[in-house]
Amino acid sequence: MSLEEMTQIENLKSWTAGVEVEWDAAQQLRKLAALPILAGHVAVMPDVHFGKGATVGSVIATRAAIIPAAVGVDIGCGMAAIRTAISSSQLPDSLHGLRSRIEASVPVGFSAHEEAVDPGRDGLRGRALANSGKKLAARFESLMIREVVRELDTAKVSRQLGTLGGGNHFIELCVDESDVVWVMLHSGSRNIGKTIGEVAIGMAREVAEHEERKLTDRDLAWLDEGSPQFEMYVEGLRWAQDYAAHNRALMLHAILNALQVEFGREIATMEGAVSCHHNYASVEEHFGRQVWVTRKGAVSARKGELGIIPGSMGAKSYIVRGKGNPDSYCSCSHGAGRRMSRGAAKRLYTLEDLERQTAGIECRKDAGVLDEIPGAYKDIDAVMAAQTDLVEVVHTLRQVMCIKG
Repeated sequence: MSLEEMTQIENLKSWTAGVEVEWDAAQQLRKLAALPILAGHVAVMPDVHFGKGATVGSVIATRAAIIPAAVGVDIGCGMAAIRTAISSSQLPDSLHGLRSRIEASVPVGFSAHEEAVDPGRDGLRGRALANSGKKLAARFESLMIREVVRELDTAKVSRQLGTLGGGNHFIELCVDESDVVWVMLHSGSRNIGKTIGEVAIGMAREVAEHEERKLTDRDLAWLDEGSPQFEMYVEGLRWAQDYAAHNRALMLHAILNALQVEFGREIATMEGAVSCHHNYASVEEHFGRQVWVTRKGAVSARKGELGIIPGSMGAKSYIVRGKGNPDSYCSCSHGAGRRMSRGAAKRLYTLEDLERQTAGIECRKDAGVLDEIPGAYKDIDAVMAAQTDLVEVVHTLRQVMCIKG
């Protein structure tokens, strides 16, 4: 669908110039923009594509309500990146050994740690992480949503902290424009976030049936502020967002420890980590009123705020600074965005294509990651060109190593 056709959909503002939008995504946006609980237009990011519940790459402001399926089941999924004091010239000629070392420290896919990670013995940074983990665990015990979760392995919740997951989650070593090495990763709230999300989606559907709400898509069912279900969900939502952020912090810590072993010395970092959610909801003020803002595959980009926009495996990524554009609800894209489904990518591309498109990058090149081939994603340069009024580029990163689940 062209930009001109997109602008004809009522109650949408779009940043998709030069980026094709699939027909299914546009129809999903049309349904989303017609909801009675909206507190304004829906902002459409340039990486937009069809998603479950709501379109990935959309920003939704609502009045006294949240759509759980719009937040999704990977609550708090997002990015973290940190600039090290290592230069690219200091990296070994082959990164295979380092990739194996990191994979041994950070479980990927469905794997978890054999026992909960305890970083408390790892210096000041580790002790701070351990204290954050204790507070997170204490809050978990009192979550109201646990009352309606039938099956919940609390030991698994602890053991999955510091783990990557699968799909499009990744760990990368990147090099910036000054040949400085960065650690960057993408992950979320693992199985517990999925569980909380699924329970809330089910509650919203039950409310919609009970209230006889006429929905064009049952995944657009919402929970009303003030209801017991809403309060239960919001408490769980906020906890899962914090869990996801803590999960990423633990992985960064483990990767820096792996680098320390590899180099035989402590690895200094140049500044604090950049960290951002891109699947979440929060209360914010826009256009003079307090609203709930759900970012489904979008990043907060308030004026001066740092964020991360990754490209696909083998493409460029960016550290950006927000410009605080009010029409986007101070948001930007969360990545390149898929241009085809995983199934379509597997049908279209071969392992030879994967080898060619990831040439020079230390990564898996097997059938298990074929659906993550760079060609399955939109052109990151086009995505960035479409949002120059949302963010400015601070650093441009190129991947040299990528770990996927």
